[in-house]
Amino acid sequence: MDFLADGNHTAVMEFILVGLTDDPVLRVILFIVILGIYLVTVFGNLSTILLIRVSSQLHHPMYFFLSHLAFADIGYSSSVTPNMLVNFLVERNTISYLGCGIQLGAAAFFGTVECCILAAMAYDRFVAICSPLLYSTKMSTRVCVHLLVVAYVGGFLNASSFTLSFFSFVFCGPNKINHFFCDFAPLVELSCSDVSVYIVVSSISTGTVIVATVIVIGISYIYILTTILKMRSTEGRHKAFSTCTSHLTAVTLFFGTVTLIYVMPKSSFSTEQNKVLSVFYVVVIPMLNPLIYSLRNNEIKNALKKKLDGKLFS
Repeated sequence: MDFLADGNHTAVMEFILVGLTDDPVLRVILFIVILGIYLVTVFGNLSTILLIRVSSQLHHPMYFFLSHLAFADIGYSSSVTPNMLVNFLVERNTISYLGCGIQLGAAAFFGTVECCILAAMAYDRFVAICSPLLYSTKMSTRVCVHLLVVAYVGGFLNASSFTLSFFSFVFCGPNKINHFFCDFAPLVELSCSDVSVYIVVSSISTGTVIVATVIVIGISYIYILTTILKMRSTEGRHKAFSTCTSHLTAVTLFFGTVTLIYVMPKSSFSTEQNKVLSVFYVVVIPMLNPLIYSLRNNEIKNALKKKLDGKLFS
């Protein structure tokens, strides 16, 4: 920490997280609600992972990616939500300098992995619908593993750009973060050093991830839609489209919120509105993904029913 002390600059050893509200009654209500959401998130995503692992009928590429999406959801929510819950119970919620950097990196890592896995799932649907006869070749175990490695390496590289930027900042006094977690933008505002280079590097890193994954998803669904419209059978169209609805819903929620938070001009939303959007992005969406896939996917519902019937009558 000594490298932060420079001349009249005072090294910041910890940060104060302002949180969502100062209203004591509202804090209790939010604590109960968000704790419930977090428990559902962990239970729902763990259940998804276990069901996919133990059900032989779910040993397909789509569910392989879905299990890792569930893992990313648990990691992403867990990097922020526990500390957020503490914030509701104490008057002055602090996080250490090192803890803040770790939280920033973890959120960036799991958020990036989720982006990449959603893109891989879109590609999987494209191959399944547009090239069904070549599906086993184009989506072999080796290909799936390679796509997953790209997702995790991409997450590591993007997280590294944020954490290295954070540890290069100089904080010389104000340490109150107007947020409920260590997000990059409020940390930039607190830094008293020239951060222009780090902003550019982090923006390029994040922009590359978002643009690349959106392009893959967009092109995949253009081909999927074209193929579905060419189908003569109404039943075939419905079946093909039904395999994509869960993924499309998850993509719309995730990338829609990401666009509002990180792409739209900052002047479009107040700080409080950004906090609300961040709650939806960090806390709510990880809970919704297992619900979306379990409620709209017949294979998962049938696998779950089979396992439950087996337990009841064994």
